[in-house]
Amino acid sequence: AVHRELAHRIAANGALVSEYPPGVGPRPAHFPRRNRLIAGLSLGTLVTEAAERSGSLITARLAAEQGREVFAVPGSIRNPRARGCHLLIRQGAKLVETADDILVELAPLLRGILASASSAIAAGPESEPADELDEDYRQLLECMGYDPVAPDELIARSGLPAASVSSMLLLLELQGYVSSCPGGRYCRDTGRAVAPAQDS
Repeated sequence: AVHRELAHRIAANGALVSEYPPGVGPRPAHFPRRNRLIAGLSLGTLVTEAAERSGSLITARLAAEQGREVFAVPGSIRNPRARGCHLLIRQGAKLVETADDILVELAPLLRGILASASSAIAAGPESEPADELDEDYRQLLECMGYDPVAPDELIARSGLPAASVSSMLLLLELQGYVSSCPGGRYCRDTGRAVAPAQDS
């Protein structure tokens, strides 16, 4: 019930996807079917901690069956809640130690998606230039400068939410506006120019 308002906002601006009609309450038996939809809508599934009989393994299996990437974070061999992750890794899941491990795997897929989206936008009768960035992206680039900077510092400089900055940096890197540097830092790519943000 605490997420009712969020559900209404999602429905007003996007879509609510479920195998059940509106009003059906949450039940444990529903979670695997819900997670199957989440796995199918995602490019990859990351399991950070799972026991040998964890429900997370069901989601990982469903993701693999749908041709999605499966990632797992290893843990101590003495931790029973790491055994599920170790099982996934033995079965072929990608071992993840940092976010870069995921980006390396998903970047080719994301480039294809972005290229298709850019082509569709460019083909539209009233489309904007493909290189045009919205105000938040331009603001983030202006906060970055040309020296390597950590995401935490960009969050502080821009005032944008951490989740937004992470996704924006990924898209900017895929589009060639920024480059990743050692130590998880980012810097602007001098080969791409962006029109400065304008006051309204």
